Amino acid sequence: MARNIEIKARIASVEALAPVVAALAEAGPTAIEQDDTFFPCPTGRLKLRQLSPTEGQLIFYQRPDATGPKTSHYEIAPVHAPQALRQVLEQAFGACGRVRKQRSLYVCGRTRVHLDRVAGLGDFLELEVVLGENEAEAAGLAEARRLMAALGLGEDALVAGAYVDLLAAAGQNGRPRKKALGTGLSGQFG
Repeated sequence: MARNIEIKARIASVEALAPVVAALAEAGPTAIEQDDTFFPCPTGRLKLRQLSPTEGQLIFYQRPDATGPKTSHYEIAPVHAPQALRQVLEQAFGACGRVRKQRSLYVCGRTRVHLDRVAGLGDFLELEVVLGENEAEAAGLAEARRLMAALGLGEDALVAGAYVDLLAAAGQNGRPRKKALGTGLSGQFG
């Protein structure tokens, strides 16, 4: 499985932080509209990300719900009929949440920086430091901390869990999340 080191932080506004991120980035911003539907999954999180009517991704990932930088293991499969796949997966498993967001993607070295405007939640920043196949997590953690400092992000801004968890906690996305037994990872609700 591919791996990265991730953080998620609540920010005052995308517009306020965009110039700071742009000054650090080698590429971006790329505007991306994302519509993520989450499905029950006892071993992690499973979501279908629709990017357009003919482009999407089925994403499985495992990551602890912690506020600081954390390792995420993930697999991504391209999808060419996301609406049809969503319908099939909903009929087979039911859906446990949906997240719609406008994302501005920047690239800082090997780190993907996302400035997200999430419907029903507000503005956030995510860092994803991509790790090499045999690379130690410590290098990615150090890079995430360096970028947090450069962006002026304190520990108090960090958020645990996924957007779907925050929506559920706010009563906007159905049932609250549950933990998978014995894994310490988010279970069927992501």
